[in-house]
Amino acid sequence: MYKQKKDVFADWLFILPALLINILIILIPALITIVLSFMKWNGLGLPSFDGLNNFKTVFATSSFYTALFNNIKWTIFFLTVPIILALFVAVILLYMRRARAAFQSIFFVPNIISPVIICTIFSTMILHPRSGIIGYINNLSFFSVKISNPLASVRSSLFTVMCIDCWHWWGFLTVIFLAAMRQVDENIIEAAEIDGAGFFRKFISVIIPGIKSNILFMLLMTIIWSFLTFDYVWILTGGGPAGSSEMLSTLSYRASFYIHNIGLGATYSLIMSFLAGIVIIFYVLMQIKGQDAV
Repeated sequence: MYKQKKDVFADWLFILPALLINILIILIPALITIVLSFMKWNGLGLPSFDGLNNFKTVFATSSFYTALFNNIKWTIFFLTVPIILALFVAVILLYMRRARAAFQSIFFVPNIISPVIICTIFSTMILHPRSGIIGYINNLSFFSVKISNPLASVRSSLFTVMCIDCWHWWGFLTVIFLAAMRQVDENIIEAAEIDGAGFFRKFISVIIPGIKSNILFMLLMTIIWSFLTFDYVWILTGGGPAGSSEMLSTLSYRASFYIHNIGLGATYSLIMSFLAGIVIIFYVLMQIKGQDAV
């Protein structure tokens, strides 16, 4: 009995540092955000209780629905384009043994570059209509049609930011999926080959089911990150032009630090967390259901 209590104490002792960090960095700020969403506060003095007025303001503003729809489009894009691209490249690298390490490094490099640097490269060296590659093309005499900056267009700004973010993200997914594919039992793959399965059939019937848990986890993280995305949008467009690339995160930032309505900014943040929380609950329920089935 004494040994059992000692083991429990040792377990808590190891867990305590991580638990304290989560309480200080995640739980307490989350509780403060919930409280502030019901407050009226400009960042100075003491906040005053404002009831549900912040939520009424949010749901009565057209920019909220624009941002929410943009977040949904962002989520759909990142659940399809980078995932499919990463799976396709990862399965090619699986059979490319000699150059695999070199290609992994090349694909992973964009993920370790600062978003500020990536955004600067694309906005000034590639997409700028005077100093970038687009400007160089426009200066060529045999091009009669001038190319405009897609970041400055209401129709293309959001899609352009998506593509830039995808450029840095899909290589990371490729490395993750490749590592998972290398853990698939080779005997099963060889058995499929003996049965006459081609490349596509092995990919669909053997490899994909073998890395199903990894794919589901990355889909979960993609959905959460899509609703929390901020850096690329804010640096490249600031939510513009005319709110065409506005996201819930940029609305929260602008409300908190531009118009100094901390309560309204906290309300946007709470809605973002609520949407991400729904996905997390759904994923946890799927995991529990899977464990029960086993």
